[in-house]
Amino acid sequence: MLIAAAVVPHPPVLVPEVAQGLSSDLDTLRAACDMAVDRLYAAGADELLIVGAGPGPSSRVAIQGGFHGYGVDLDVDGQWGSVTERLVPMTLPFLIAAWLLRDRPAEPVRRALMVDERTGEVPAVSGGGGPGSGPGGEGERGTRQAMLVLGDGTASRTPQAPGHFDERAEPYDAAVARALATADTATLAELDPELSRGLHVAGVPAWKVLADAAATSGVEYDAELLYSEAPYGVGYFVATWLAR
Repeated sequence: MLIAAAVVPHPPVLVPEVAQGLSSDLDTLRAACDMAVDRLYAAGADELLIVGAGPGPSSRVAIQGGFHGYGVDLDVDGQWGSVTERLVPMTLPFLIAAWLLRDRPAEPVRRALMVDERTGEVPAVSGGGGPGSGPGGEGERGTRQAMLVLGDGTASRTPQAPGHFDERAEPYDAAVARALATADTATLAELDPELSRGLHVAGVPAWKVLADAAATSGVEYDAELLYSEAPYGVGYFVATWLAR
């Protein structure tokens, strides 16, 4: 059962070492992310599922990675399993997740779930969870699950944004913000794939996993939107959903 969820963005500049001179610009965002993760750990879950997008569906995400591709000699360890073969390298969402969780306790047990960024396909997962026994499901012995969901909004809010300006971006982000603020699973599940691609939205695959897990959990959530801004022209959201 999904008892708690936190939605956070995954810009590399969230890491101060990567942001360097721009680091203070995102202090408020970092504080909101820390608060959201605090709430996940306070929920008393048995398992923490980290959900992000990548080039294909996988439950065998590498445990270790680094920000060397961003010009920084910084390694991270996600501590979400002991799988040692056929590992899929960490994509940016999992690098950021590992960084956010770097000083957190080893419990609850962590598990990583990579969603296909093109199709939204979620992998089958053996063991105590996964689709079918999985995100938001009963799992083994009624596992109480928390979910850390990583994804950015539109990248088209300003002319300087990575996706350049698109007048559809602001209302799109506003709709996502409302859905996150009210635990509106239907809106997240029905986000238009073509429009999302046109606005360079990175969060849709992970948000839809959250929507499905919450909609099938059989519980209601107290939702709170902790952050909704578009620094650098990209929509970033931080929200928490806690079972009542």
